[in-house]
Amino acid sequence: MATAATADVLFQVFTDVLQVDARQRGRAKRGCADTPKVHPGSEGAPREAHSSKRLPTWDISRSGSPGRKILARCGAVAYGCGVVDWDSLKQAANDVAARAYAPYSGYRVGAAALADDGRLVVGCNVENAAYGVTLCAECGLVSSLHASGGGRLTHFVCVNGVGDVIMPCGRCRQLLWENGGAGLEVLTPQGVLGMDAVLPQAFGPDDLSVVQGE
Repeated sequence: MATAATADVLFQVFTDVLQVDARQRGRAKRGCADTPKVHPGSEGAPREAHSSKRLPTWDISRSGSPGRKILARCGAVAYGCGVVDWDSLKQAANDVAARAYAPYSGYRVGAAALADDGRLVVGCNVENAAYGVTLCAECGLVSSLHASGGGRLTHFVCVNGVGDVIMPCGRCRQLLWENGGAGLEVLTPQGVLGMDAVLPQAFGPDDLSVVQGE
């Protein structure tokens, strides 16, 4: 026969089981049955639907560059999740085109691009009384790329002063190839094209390595 102490233990275990069962039934009724907690980003976590309206994950407050300020304002260019809002990237180019220095031609150009770490970089054309010294928007953009940390360009667009998407000139296509390569995606008047279509059979670092023996 079971002792009194044993009976007390069995009774307590039975009571605990009933309490756990009651809690589970209550949660099930409320539609929140026990499920394992999974932290976002961990294996097994549900995937969020990517939206082109999501803010990037980097801290835009750490830098005062024009690109980060424009990104903070439009808040809709998303990179790193596989989605790029070309309209917002174009808007970033429009914004910086308004800052262009073009007193001689009156032809303003703005350029905006994403780097491979998600940074937004921009540039505008800067004219000069000695016309040959004029800097294209892409020159400023590439300078901004390296001044803010380097990396590679992944997505690019340039616009004129009225917001039309335009093509980079030949010199600037070479700049873009150097800093983005064949995989750089470019928004053109005909749609999104790879850089290898914008500048086919491009000359680049590989051509130099052939004669330099590297």
